[in-house]
Amino acid sequence: MNRVAAVKRETAETKIALQLNLDGAGNGAIDSGIGFFDHMLNLMVVHGQLDLDLRCDGDLEVDGHHSVEDIGIALGDAFKEAIGDKKGICRYGTFYLPMDESLAFVTLDISGRPFLIYDGGEMAPMVGGFDTELTEEFLRAFAMHAGITLHVKVLYGTNTHHKIEAIFKALGHALRIAVSQDPKVTGVPSTKGML
Repeated sequence: MNRVAAVKRETAETKIALQLNLDGAGNGAIDSGIGFFDHMLNLMVVHGQLDLDLRCDGDLEVDGHHSVEDIGIALGDAFKEAIGDKKGICRYGTFYLPMDESLAFVTLDISGRPFLIYDGGEMAPMVGGFDTELTEEFLRAFAMHAGITLHVKVLYGTNTHHKIEAIFKALGHALRIAVSQDPKVTGVPSTKGML
């Protein structure tokens, strides 16, 4: 099975080209134009054992909102294409991840019913050149376009960098679990017969 997808998305605000491999080795070549966001995406890729090649040319002279949200849209579209018919997948993924004093929890369902519950707690407004409000915007765009139900919560912590890092690492692990093949599942893991 070759679970790979390539997406190009061009608007008046962003130009994005990416390739995603769900059965990768944790290799990322990522350039969003926002250093901290690149770091977070790379963490997600490494911990999710995904391969992601991503380039974004966005209107960063305005701010990072369009770039971050549109990357979430494009990545979600690629995920939805790459996961294919969903036969044999574990479907659900849950992971707690500690990052020093912070602890994040991510659980998801590759359900075909997109939804986001997000509780990041209090955060500093910026980490480097990254507006921390955009964490939720990325997660929402990704979940909606990937067709997954996604719940994200920072249980506690004081350092904003650590909180967001814990989220992205936990997301990678949860995705890795959910997309993995279960040899006991011969069809789609749903009593409905479809996801």
